[in-house]
Amino acid sequence: MTDTAQRNRPETPNVESPGDRQRKEPGGRSGGGAPASRGRTTIADGVVEKIAGLAAREVVGVHEMGSGLSRSLGAVRERVPGTSGRSPTRGVKAEVGEVQTALDLEIVVDYGVSIMEVAAAVRENVVAAVERMTSLEVVEINIAVSDVKLPEEEEEEEPRIR
Repeated sequence: MTDTAQRNRPETPNVESPGDRQRKEPGGRSGGGAPASRGRTTIADGVVEKIAGLAAREVVGVHEMGSGLSRSLGAVRERVPGTSGRSPTRGVKAEVGEVQTALDLEIVVDYGVSIMEVAAAVRENVVAAVERMTSLEVVEINIAVSDVKLPEEEEEEEPRIR
């Protein structure tokens, strides 16, 4: 074109043709790819702790979660009006990254069960639940057995609120 032709031509915005867009975006989509990959999803530590706590409690041989102190404090909290039942996060601590998580669990086992078998079953159940629900890779689960529930022991008396 000549210099005069360029001056007399009306200005048009820089518009891409559909063919240009298809060459730039795989699959011809505009906006940066598949809708599921647009943006970022973060998962709070508490979410992973709840999932892990509930999954650990499902295992036969796990009597309770948490240490004696946390169970006592939990029993007091349960008696306070307006609060829900047992906390599913009691005895669970999670560290959540962008693609991985690590967990620390504290459990009380029933007397007579194999602690190593219960721990292995807890790991399997927790890993399956957390990875299925969050897509996070569980890199480790540390389990501390803080007590054994004896058959003749009565359930701990809940402290009375006066």
